[in-house]
Amino acid sequence: MAELVFFTGTMDSGKSTLALQMDYNHRAGGRKGLLFTSHDRSGRAVITSRLGLSTPAIEVTAESSFWNEVVARRTRAEEVDYLICDEAQFYRHEQVDELARVVDELDVDVYAFGIGTDFRARLFEGSRRLVELADRIETLQVPTLCWCGRRATHNARTVGGEMVLTGEQVVVADVAGRGTPDEEGSWTEVEYETLCRRHYMAGKTAASVPVMGEGEQLLPFGD
Repeated sequence: MAELVFFTGTMDSGKSTLALQMDYNHRAGGRKGLLFTSHDRSGRAVITSRLGLSTPAIEVTAESSFWNEVVARRTRAEEVDYLICDEAQFYRHEQVDELARVVDELDVDVYAFGIGTDFRARLFEGSRRLVELADRIETLQVPTLCWCGRRATHNARTVGGEMVLTGEQVVVADVAGRGTPDEEGSWTEVEYETLCRRHYMAGKTAASVPVMGEGEQLLPFGD
């Protein structure tokens, strides 16, 4: 029986790596699938991993239809057994509804991968709908770490090392940062940093707290 599975985690938790590994495993087992992505960090229609892996994919735009894509291919006698859907947080809720329909009516497995919340700790549209409709939700087990050593749970957007809570929801950058134009056309260095809830709520990034104080120590130290 086909299923809709949502794999989620913070940035740097290996979502795209797992997506590519899952595609490889299914293809090795003789299954045929399609890969989709949206706003990939590379700026191209590929699924890329920070480990250096990459595979061509179909770019998902606001007009894309998963249902039409699968039906059209099957009409041409092409096999479609599963879909790998990376960066699923950027999908519209209607597109996630289509993914559920592809599972239920066409018996195609759908494996969606995406970040749960944005830099304001609010659910992305696609992620919210996946949480509502998925047969299973899997939290990635490879933890990312906050600068303090605790497990990171939130994605913070930073400018000049300082955490910001305003701006467009979608600004494609990486943990390594990239330049992006502001409303006046000036270029600002936008980066992302994964933080634990404690330091996200306090707005403390690695740059703003260069040295951990005594109260930040995670382990007891003897004399």
